[in-house]
Amino acid sequence: MSDLIENARRALGLVDLTNLNDDCTAEDITALTGRSVTDHGSVAAVCVWPRFVAQAVKELKGTGVKVATVVNFPDGGEDTDAVVAETRQAIADGADEIDMVMAYRALVSGRKGFAEEQIIRVKEAIPDPAILKVILETGEIKDALLIHAASNVAITAGADFLKTSTGKVPVNATLEAAEIMLTAIEEARRENPERVIGFKAAGGIRTTEEAISYLMSADKIMGRNWVAASTFRFGASGLLDALIGTIEGKQPTANQGY
Repeated sequence: MSDLIENARRALGLVDLTNLNDDCTAEDITALTGRSVTDHGSVAAVCVWPRFVAQAVKELKGTGVKVATVVNFPDGGEDTDAVVAETRQAIADGADEIDMVMAYRALVSGRKGFAEEQIIRVKEAIPDPAILKVILETGEIKDALLIHAASNVAITAGADFLKTSTGKVPVNATLEAAEIMLTAIEEARRENPERVIGFKAAGGIRTTEEAISYLMSADKIMGRNWVAASTFRFGASGLLDALIGTIEGKQPTANQGY
């Protein structure tokens, strides 16, 4: 088996298959959940708007595929009570994973404490074994030092994963941001080897080659045996078709979108 195919198989089980389109319908969710179990294995999760969580949970029952949803999305607002309420409702509806947009504008403007406290409060609303992924929106933060600082804020506040982007801004996942975030995760691991913090690249990753470049970065920084569904995800819509095409020896055209 070629390295390309081997890595495509590796990446497939790390995909958070996503539909966060503004015009998403219940029928679209059924189509999404129907794609989540393939002839080459299952994706890690589907990621949907909060209003579709209960539907996705019902449709994925027994598959082992997790249901993720988004809160404070996509703007990273500052109404913490509303974000906490949204989180509690998603958990009540059966969500396994919460992808929360950090109040990144507060962080950039110097209000680190506000951004941290909001994450702490959302994390408190999420019972084990459900997990919290914190979206930094790195393409809007831009500055490397601030991306590192945002990573540390999220880690300190209890994030289970750091996620690059919403997929809703001009610049989403980049390898540069990924390496900064992975470095922060590795630093946290050195301080506390027992704590597991994952990484999710999201927004604009559509080809097998792009996915592999992120896997290689994780292998370089975290070690070859670190990457697993419990520590690494891709947030994508078109990537799954590209990976399947690679595995089957076809030349797919990746979907446009998130």
